[in-house]
Amino acid sequence: MLELAQRKEEIRRADISKQDALKMFGDRGEVYKCELISELEDGHITTYTQGAFTDLCRGPHIPTTAPIKAVKVTSLAGAYWRGDEKRQQLVRVYGVTFPKKKMLDEYLALLEEAKKRDHRLLGKEMELFAFSHTVGAGLPLWLPKGAALRDRLEQFLRKIQKRYGYLQVITPHIGNKALYVTSGHWAKYGKDSFQPIHTPQEGEEYMLKPMNCPHHCEIYKAMPRSYRDLPLRFAEFGTVYRYEQSGELHGLTRVRGFTQDDAHLFCAPEQIKDEFLKVMDIILYIFKALDFKNFEVQISLRDPKNKEKYIGSDENWHLAENAIIEACAEKGLKARQVEGEAAFYGPKLDFMVKDAIGRRWQLGTIQVDYNLPERFGLEYTGADNQKHRPVMIHRAPFGSMERFVAVLLEHTAGKLPLWLIPDQCAILPISEKFNDYARRVAAELDAAGVRATVDERNEKIGKKIRDNELKKIPYMLIVGEKEAENGEVSVRRQGEGDKGVMSVADFARLINDAVAAQTGEKQDA
Repeated sequence: MLELAQRKEEIRRADISKQDALKMFGDRGEVYKCELISELEDGHITTYTQGAFTDLCRGPHIPTTAPIKAVKVTSLAGAYWRGDEKRQQLVRVYGVTFPKKKMLDEYLALLEEAKKRDHRLLGKEMELFAFSHTVGAGLPLWLPKGAALRDRLEQFLRKIQKRYGYLQVITPHIGNKALYVTSGHWAKYGKDSFQPIHTPQEGEEYMLKPMNCPHHCEIYKAMPRSYRDLPLRFAEFGTVYRYEQSGELHGLTRVRGFTQDDAHLFCAPEQIKDEFLKVMDIILYIFKALDFKNFEVQISLRDPKNKEKYIGSDENWHLAENAIIEACAEKGLKARQVEGEAAFYGPKLDFMVKDAIGRRWQLGTIQVDYNLPERFGLEYTGADNQKHRPVMIHRAPFGSMERFVAVLLEHTAGKLPLWLIPDQCAILPISEKFNDYARRVAAELDAAGVRATVDERNEKIGKKIRDNELKKIPYMLIVGEKEAENGEVSVRRQGEGDKGVMSVADFARLINDAVAAQTGEKQDA
């Protein structure tokens, strides 16, 4: 590769007809390329040539090989042709190039660090979640500690939402296909959804819920609404299902069933900016509590050159986009505007978080939507006693519980904030003789609101310490004869070692004070 790069060859793009492409690659015996070409539209086929080598490719490419100074083949993997296990198995080669060796070295160091932070590995070590081929690919199983973590995140957000006047709702896991036809989701995402469930008894079609918003529209329609009722804020931790290709599934970041911290706000047009600002406050509060300090804000707008991708009138799109831009300006957030990244039903504000090793993740999102209220015929009676159309705001600070937990694990390398981690401390008796005392300590801590687990295994204390270090438990309390006699615990901090001896009450106070400093609230007992 380096030898070819040193030739500094130009990489030239060329348009080619379908007939000529089939002949060129057919004469070379490239049956795979011919299969692809046969499905391409004539007039949209291109090749790239470098030296004596010409290949079928959509591109783009760098203009010349001259900048390539450092190369690394990162991995080899088996791959079925076109993802079909009944087809031929090929070898996929992964590699990277950089214009400087130093940049390659930095990238490889980043990869090594990312491996240590892989949420799939951490999830197993910390006993948070698992996957089962018997249950199905892309359908995570939350283990007790993971379920406790999720529940704590949910309760955290529920408390915040209650302060802001949100109303909790619950909707079914399935819905009539007609619901998603009305919303436009079937036309847009039908191919990526689990296919309809047919009910031959009544001749109806149902779908596993791909989105929560159509259900919330129907909740709004369940009774007459007045301008005095607005804004209405419906919130739900709603589980949705989408049929991702098996090759695209990846731990918790790409799954087929996931729970969104979804909310839909129905408001009058003059209330949009205030509601948008309040949602921004919620997201910023969450980022502070979870130590996401480094983030960017992106306003995702419609592509003005490709309007057919989107639903709704130009007038409504302009109103929605201007409301987001004004809200960001009022909040003092320097927002980057990006065309073509909007949802098909409206523009949005995305919070792009940088994790501890510099990777960018899209987490919080807020979307203004004039279109679904129109599609579902939503109305409210105004002060003028006339019917008016509400505006809908979609928001999900976490995005999905699964993906958010994955990002949080990789950002913290499993060292979750003290207020959030399932076990705040592990009590390690030196021998079985002190198991009873360890249980009494756990009960006292539980009464003080501190989450503790007792490691009663018949193992040496050194092994217990190492094992609980791997589980990323923040504190380890060693208890033996001296501690039992004095009603104390010997404290170790994860990754830092011995922190001395203290009473159980003092340790509980240390934990609760640390939690209050992180969240601004006392920890629940």
